[in-house]
Amino acid sequence: MATTTLVDSGPIVALINQRDSFHAWCVSRLETLTDPLLTCDAVLSEAFYLLKRHTSDGPRRLTEMIHREILVSDFALKSVAPRVMDLLKKYQDLPTSFADACLVAMAERHDDAKIWTLDSDFRIYRRHDRRVIPLIIPDR
Repeated sequence: MATTTLVDSGPIVALINQRDSFHAWCVSRLETLTDPLLTCDAVLSEAFYLLKRHTSDGPRRLTEMIHREILVSDFALKSVAPRVMDLLKKYQDLPTSFADACLVAMAERHDDAKIWTLDSDFRIYRRHDRRVIPLIIPDR
């Protein structure tokens, strides 16, 4: 059974930005993953913003990944907004972003999900308040 991969903005940016210190690691991980990679609009917004600031053609390349359905936004806030707000409140002492909370909510919908991230705060987040979320994350 294939694992559902939920992707955070860090790996997206690192894949596209060859100067990113995690570029090689992310490229090697991508080769082992089954697409599509699922994400949410909040993650895509972060990635577009960071790529526009740090690359010349990053937004175009990200748009291509979306058009080719390598990345698929698969999240409707309306159906889980109270849960996302609860997660933001629960983790308010961390630098939890709206995108992070959306990914945790997505992981709660996909029991087989792993989150691909560079953000070590995901080691603290829990789905359904108690269950560790399997991660694809570099050893630090």
